[in-house]
Amino acid sequence: MDYLAGLNPSQRAAVEQTKGPVMIVAGAGSGKTRVITYRVAHLIRKGVDPFNILVLTFTNKAAKEMRERIMKVVGQEAKNIWMGTFHSVFARILRVEAELIGYPRNFTIYDTDDTKSLIRAILKEMNLDDKLYNANHVYGRISSAKNNLISPQEYNKNEAIMAEDIANGRPQMGQIYMTYAQRCYRAGAMDFDDLLFKTNVLLNKYPEVLHKYQHQFKYLMVDEYQDTNFSQYLIVKRLAAVNENICVVGDDAQSIYAFRGANIQNILNFQKDYPDVQVFKLEQNYRSTKMIVNAANSVIEKNQNQLEKNVFSENEDGEKIKVVRAFSDNEEGKIVAEAIAQERTLKNLQYKDFAILYRTNAQSRAMEEALRKINVPYKLYGGTSFYQRKEIKDLIAYFRLTFNPNDEEALKRVINYPRRGIGDTTLEKILVAADQQQYRLWDVVVNAQMFLDGRSANAVGNFGLMIQSFQAVAKTNSAFDTAMHIAQHAGILKDLYEDKSVEGLSRYENIQELLNGIKEFSEREDIEEKGLDVFMQDVALLTNDDNDKDPNADTVSLMTIHASKGLEFPVVFIVGLEENLFPSQLSLNSRSELEEERRLFYVAVTRAEKKLHLSYATSRYRWGTLNNCEPSRFLDELNPACLELDFKPRNTMMETGGSFQSERMAWKQKDTESFSKPKPKMVKTTSILPKAHVPTAGFAPSDTSALQVGMEVEHERFGFGKVVNLEGNRPDIKATIFFKELGQKQLLLKFAKLRIV
Repeated sequence: MDYLAGLNPSQRAAVEQTKGPVMIVAGAGSGKTRVITYRVAHLIRKGVDPFNILVLTFTNKAAKEMRERIMKVVGQEAKNIWMGTFHSVFARILRVEAELIGYPRNFTIYDTDDTKSLIRAILKEMNLDDKLYNANHVYGRISSAKNNLISPQEYNKNEAIMAEDIANGRPQMGQIYMTYAQRCYRAGAMDFDDLLFKTNVLLNKYPEVLHKYQHQFKYLMVDEYQDTNFSQYLIVKRLAAVNENICVVGDDAQSIYAFRGANIQNILNFQKDYPDVQVFKLEQNYRSTKMIVNAANSVIEKNQNQLEKNVFSENEDGEKIKVVRAFSDNEEGKIVAEAIAQERTLKNLQYKDFAILYRTNAQSRAMEEALRKINVPYKLYGGTSFYQRKEIKDLIAYFRLTFNPNDEEALKRVINYPRRGIGDTTLEKILVAADQQQYRLWDVVVNAQMFLDGRSANAVGNFGLMIQSFQAVAKTNSAFDTAMHIAQHAGILKDLYEDKSVEGLSRYENIQELLNGIKEFSEREDIEEKGLDVFMQDVALLTNDDNDKDPNADTVSLMTIHASKGLEFPVVFIVGLEENLFPSQLSLNSRSELEEERRLFYVAVTRAEKKLHLSYATSRYRWGTLNNCEPSRFLDELNPACLELDFKPRNTMMETGGSFQSERMAWKQKDTESFSKPKPKMVKTTSILPKAHVPTAGFAPSDTSALQVGMEVEHERFGFGKVVNLEGNRPDIKATIFFKELGQKQLLLKFAKLRIV
């Protein structure tokens, strides 16, 4: 059996133990996937029929990879294993058994968009305020109920749940859930949560069906068991009740999905559920250096609620973990970008060897801009580039419309967002009127009473007046004050603030981060004009600088820590290690929440193979106000012997590898001081950025109406360059210019202020 020869003693023991309940505690980088696949292959080699094996995963990618590996050992028999995600496997069972619970076998599966569309229709029928009863929030509430096996009937009978809805000002939530369930049933449709909820109903209500599958699935394996919710836990427990040949694989230290309903108690209590369980611990980390593993252990040991294990590495000792202190998030981005460019050159690495991990999506802005400025290619994983996110494009569309009311794409994008009673029919009338009269859309909007009737005319007219008021504000206010005014009075902030779902919170944070960026722009000392229109020029430059979309491209990876789970990189940067950011301010209400944040940090640290960088900023904008930041408590929990501080500590204790606690105390004290005082000296770094361009004496922008490809030009900030392309029509002509110091950039000529050489 060649496949067993490459296993270490712990891995081999876990593979060979095929009978009875088994728990495999798999530390980070310990070869978990290899153990699962070889264990299944071993079962088949021992004569177990593949049709009697059920393997449950959390991603289709994991299931596909495992099946391919098993096939290499046992051949085509691997195709007969019941293997897949919870949802795909139980959808397959429901296709066979659905008629017992009143559904057709060919029932429709609603995706998230279908679900939210139906919810919006129900809200409209019930005449409910769709801002108070936000579709995302309603969807999350129903999903949570189903994952906890609470039916609509039980929901409406539960006094505690109903009291919570009333306290939140949403007394109709139970009726919405009831109507939604009835409408799905009538349509012969199930949503994703129903695939688990209805499977539980099926197994509970029909003992003969439970008996059938208990005897079919004689061997069960569950990957990432720490991520299972109550619904998944109950299905697995019922199916395994007869044979008890159940093997769960996971790591409580990597349980980071409580916000999705995952219950860490499922893995912590497995030994109580199965007293005769055999536990195997995969403790050797094959991924990371000893330095990184020791640092990760020193943090996770602070959690009280965990399974005992001793993760170790026999790899090289490795470099110490570098800790960097920056004055601001923008400077943090600059330091990270420069470090990547420098390490890539010095250590002969590729860009794809680097990853930048952050706690929230909003943090990508500073990183993206810093990387772009020195032409470091990157790819954003598990999300959309900051300036391409819907909420950012929505607010920027308002900015565009304020400075150019004839921008028809911007107008169409936001005329009914947030909703103000201007539906598709009204918009169509505006388009037809403009076409017939050869008017611009804006002309129809500001003269709405001439082309529209009644409520539509009032709604469109009011929208036009609102944009005109924004134009007046922009003439006399700073970029930040104008942007904040628009965000507030357009209704975007209110709309996003009222969406309390995970996605809604992220969108709200992104808007805050955009406004923070505008505030920093308004306070820059290196530029004279600081209006919002000038900021828009910079945004146009950034958003038109498209990244290479090749999935195999040599690019730096940017992602949230949640998105990084299961991945690994030679060099990792974890940024934003500040109190109330990481750990999140929303996760400091209980020990269980704080311990989940600590597990998230553990996951981030263990993504690194060779080198780990940690950084934090001592100040960060929040809603336009510069706030002092304390270093994260997680820095204080790291073994100081593993750290190399890239700055002069604030006390002698830290110089000898002491504590960040006094560093936090220093910043708490400083938080009471005024920021009108001179700013702290910037962190000294070895810069590889091009030197700032000094404009030619007497620099004055030229008339660019006759600009042609091939001409030499000078830009105040970017220096000398050559025009390589011109596209578009006046007044929105874009020039692609190759600057000697910065490389290729796109600029809007009406904003660019170029001097023709």
